[in-house]
Amino acid sequence: MISAASHVDRIACIKIVLDHVEPAVWRRVEVPLTTTLRGLHEVIQAVMLFENYHLFDFTIEIDGQSRRYGIPDPDGWIKLSDAKNTKLGPLTDRGLKRFAYTYDFGDNWEHTLTIEAIGDADPGLEYPRFVDGARRAPPEDVGGIPGFEEFVEAMAKPRHPERKRLIEWYGRVFEPEDIDLPNIKANVAKLARRRAIGKAAFAKSRPSES
Repeated sequence: MISAASHVDRIACIKIVLDHVEPAVWRRVEVPLTTTLRGLHEVIQAVMLFENYHLFDFTIEIDGQSRRYGIPDPDGWIKLSDAKNTKLGPLTDRGLKRFAYTYDFGDNWEHTLTIEAIGDADPGLEYPRFVDGARRAPPEDVGGIPGFEEFVEAMAKPRHPERKRLIEWYGRVFEPEDIDLPNIKANVAKLARRRAIGKAAFAKSRPSES
């Protein structure tokens, strides 16, 4: 059995691709293997610039068995394992390479996540870390894939009858090629700071060796 200690100071490089959208909307991130699936959800929200007010789940298949992870339904209608109790490291140890993430069961934003590499963390960097990506993700509550396609089309045509209304709804012109790097970096930096504070608090709580 691989020990949890082996996951400390190790990272996974993960490519996140929004399904069913062309040209592709994608992000690449580096996250510690000690990250929970709930934490990975927060990373995806940060780099896609979603607002984290809808439900989500991960679907993971290992050894021919499929399991969904998210926020458990107290009524038991949907069987979900708790995403905050499952970390990446044990999943990668069991051979996980690709898995699915869905955000907002109304708009149904489906993503494919691919673990491209696992390696040692750079002690000079903070994690999680945004690496690169392309194209802006859909705004919240735009109406799923059909709504997003209509939204992008209207924004691209100055004389489109819906353009003015959609600009007012969105708050500005939608620029599909602009991923809004400053906001992505600010969002990820907040997660990295929170992790650093947590690590420092944990280290402080441990009894010192005499």
